[in-house]
Amino acid sequence: MRKIEKSEMIYSKARNLFPGGVNSPVRAFKNVDSEPVIAEKGKGPYLYDADGNRYVDFILSWGPLLLGHAHPYVVEVVQKVVSQGTSFGLTTEWEIKLAEKIKEFMPHIEKLRFVNSGTEATMSAIRLARAYTGKEYVVKFNGCYHGHVDYLLVSAGSGVATLSLPGTPGIPEEVVSKTLVLEYNDIQGVKELFEKYGSQIGAVIVEPVAGNMGVVRPVDGFLETLRSVTDKYGAVLIFDEVMTGFRVSPGGAVEKTGIEPDLVTLGKVIGGGFPVGAYGGKKEIMEMVAPEGEVYQAGTLSGNPVAMAAGWATLDYLQKNLDKWHKVVEKMREFYEKSKDRIRGATFVQEGTMFTMFFTEREPRNFKEVSQQDKKKFSAFFNYQIEHGVLIPPSGFEANFLSLAHTDVLDLYWENSVKFFNSM
Repeated sequence: MRKIEKSEMIYSKARNLFPGGVNSPVRAFKNVDSEPVIAEKGKGPYLYDADGNRYVDFILSWGPLLLGHAHPYVVEVVQKVVSQGTSFGLTTEWEIKLAEKIKEFMPHIEKLRFVNSGTEATMSAIRLARAYTGKEYVVKFNGCYHGHVDYLLVSAGSGVATLSLPGTPGIPEEVVSKTLVLEYNDIQGVKELFEKYGSQIGAVIVEPVAGNMGVVRPVDGFLETLRSVTDKYGAVLIFDEVMTGFRVSPGGAVEKTGIEPDLVTLGKVIGGGFPVGAYGGKKEIMEMVAPEGEVYQAGTLSGNPVAMAAGWATLDYLQKNLDKWHKVVEKMREFYEKSKDRIRGATFVQEGTMFTMFFTEREPRNFKEVSQQDKKKFSAFFNYQIEHGVLIPPSGFEANFLSLAHTDVLDLYWENSVKFFNSM
């Protein structure tokens, strides 16, 4: 039985200071009947809470820690940079180093702009796409979360789905009136929507592999259809790779699918654990951004040297150790193959270093199917894992993440999973 006394005391203080005691909703663990974990430190694949409990961590700060916690190489680089100053509000060489490293993985990004979050990246990309096309409508997909931008916070997944909140409280109807929503993987719906609104659609934004309703894969032809209709009607295709970048494949979704978007948004991994985001893509579109063009976007802390250095160190290490990326991916698949006959009433989905255990009879293809999963069983599964030393996201609508440090600790997740399903 894990200890929680100190964590409870800390959370009690937090409730008097923050809404719900947290600074991001999913951290409250409300839907799994559990007290929230109060993190204290991490090392490699492990997270330690305020009471000293150790967990194999599959949250990994919701994705950015591709190398695991406190990786020595990242820590060394960050300590050196932070000793020279934390922020200048001016250009530093670290911005160039990180941008060049990103382009080595993703050469389709001809120019990019650093920002401070994934939300900022998607907001800026949409603004740019509308300016480039001169069209106002934006298409998104039910269950795909692109940050808490007003006009994109409609039919979102992840935290909104977990808390069963409506998509637009506090947001005037006219703000979302130019946002068109379809089901993920609805190829026919895409074609019909463009036949009706094509001349008014400026952008389509999509997670090329959905991660904010759990890991939901694109069906054959879905992304190809998005590319063909946006080409036909002159809309900008935006891949939101804040979550999938460097995770579904080292080169992101483009490397995996062969389908190239016009713009891409990045975050998570490229900050190595620090707040960061980016948007980029075709040169002729990006050249519309100020000061080169007239589309204004700015940020005092954009390109922060500490975040840039942490991101560069993460990607540099990944680039030199791609064998470790592939090893942890394959080992997770091997464990699943050995265990799948004992997993009943659930479906395991893995794409690269992202995975989800859905409590559904078959692999979900859209948010409606994800929403039909057995939430009580997921809650029981979560609590079984955490009581036996494994920390997974406290929501059936979130992706789990692997790091390069997880190769030798994956067995505990599967041992717990098999025991849980045997006990049902």
